[in-house]
Amino acid sequence: MLPKINPTTTKAWKKLKIHHLVYEKANVMELFEADPKRFDKFSFGTEDFLFDFSKNIATDKTMELLTDLAEECQLSDAIDALLKGEKINETENRAVLHTALRDFSDKEILVDGKNIKPLIKAERIRIEKLCEQIHSGSWNGYTGKKIKYIVNIGIGGSDLGSSMVTEALRPYWLENIKPFFISNIDGSNLCEVVDQINFEEALFIVASKTFTTQETITNAQTVRKMFVEHCKDEKHIQKHFIAITGNKELANAFGIPSENIFEIWDWVCGRFSLWGSMGITIALTIGYTNFEELLNGANSMDEHFEKTEFNKNIPVLMALLSIWYINFFNTRSEAVLAYDHHLSKFKAYLQQGAMESNGKSIDRSGNEVDYQTGVVIWGESGTNGQHSFHQLLHQGTEITPCDFILTVKNKHGLAGHNKKLLANALAQTEALMKGRNKEETELVVQDVDKQNVCYKTFQGSKPTNTILIKDLTSKNLGVLLACYEHKIFVQGVIWNIFSFDQWGVELGKGLSGEKLEAIQNKRQTETFDQSTKGLIGQILRFDN
Repeated sequence: MLPKINPTTTKAWKKLKIHHLVYEKANVMELFEADPKRFDKFSFGTEDFLFDFSKNIATDKTMELLTDLAEECQLSDAIDALLKGEKINETENRAVLHTALRDFSDKEILVDGKNIKPLIKAERIRIEKLCEQIHSGSWNGYTGKKIKYIVNIGIGGSDLGSSMVTEALRPYWLENIKPFFISNIDGSNLCEVVDQINFEEALFIVASKTFTTQETITNAQTVRKMFVEHCKDEKHIQKHFIAITGNKELANAFGIPSENIFEIWDWVCGRFSLWGSMGITIALTIGYTNFEELLNGANSMDEHFEKTEFNKNIPVLMALLSIWYINFFNTRSEAVLAYDHHLSKFKAYLQQGAMESNGKSIDRSGNEVDYQTGVVIWGESGTNGQHSFHQLLHQGTEITPCDFILTVKNKHGLAGHNKKLLANALAQTEALMKGRNKEETELVVQDVDKQNVCYKTFQGSKPTNTILIKDLTSKNLGVLLACYEHKIFVQGVIWNIFSFDQWGVELGKGLSGEKLEAIQNKRQTETFDQSTKGLIGQILRFDN
């Protein structure tokens, strides 16, 4: 059980309210001038990973009060409950043990009195065997051709993690293996993938925890039909389809034999499931050894999260600083700016992880919250954002905290490009911090019309974190992903909400059924609201 403490009732929260009144207009440059060792005190890391939070509107006292808040909200107990497998997802009566999927130690983790570690190890061995079979050619398609195309059919947590990681680790793709992802129920997605593959060389992975998700099953059934029409015999399904699910009966009914079904347990939350069988597409694309390195990297961050005191704990500090801005500065969004092309899908992955987890308005005691929880996550990779939305970051009316993620080394070999990329990122963090006042602007832009100087000034003191990664290896990516996972968890603990259910997703799913029936049967239903009736009527007229 997680503690049920309204954070606004804590002593630390009340002190932070007063502290904010004093420091809300603080100048970050002046904080650096007052403390020559600020960077050393406000940055932590490992050999390949550095988290710099020195460019925040925060003092030693700020960080002290924030860690006091974590202590009063019993974060240590919550972390212990998470990692030990207590049923912290209370609304679904489930443990939350994605961390166990990447734990290679012999320590027991009990769920309902049963040690789950042997189950995890057995499934990991099955994944490794599948990779060996596909890559060696001992598992071929029905015509004897080697499997070349890996097609992941899933949505949400059954898609975003694998899609993001395979893109991030593109330099590690195995020769003659190419992954594709079908997620959207929009048939354009499916048709574009099918046009690029050969059924005789494709392995289709139907990824659905329940095997009832409308988008996934509709897409899977359409692909199945196309495949059978191509090969003329349903028996070949066993050579070309596998499932990742907790519902073996429905997977069997689809035509997938039990030996082709991989497990996902109810104590694995979908959006954090890439570390187990939901990561098969990753393992098949980059090789099992690299997949294990991804897990090892995440596990190293798990150990840091579990054992490091809060004032040096990277995920905890990330979460506390986020709460500082959300709940005391009233910020409404956070930008994640990855200066690495291969991290182009990281923002989408993080959007689900953060917004689906912490987009909640009811606390753990069943009461409506009277403070903000969750924010909009957005961003772009590389310098693209500098030529679009960075204008708002620099001169907009709201503070938008930013995470800059930089990788120092790159596999493409174009050193000049990467140096310019790094220079741009560092320049952005400096510009957001320093700004430029009227006097400085007049000196720099000497021929400017004096009446227009105000348009070229910048407020500065815009908060940023910088995450510096030596290079984007499988292991370092695992570290990064686990870091953000734990940040999300810490936020949920302090906000006193349940981060691991997603009931808001379910409402729209349920309501879509009757809309589908109305569109298919071309018949309105009196229970629809006026707008829905009008829209369906117009859809039917357009479709006539």
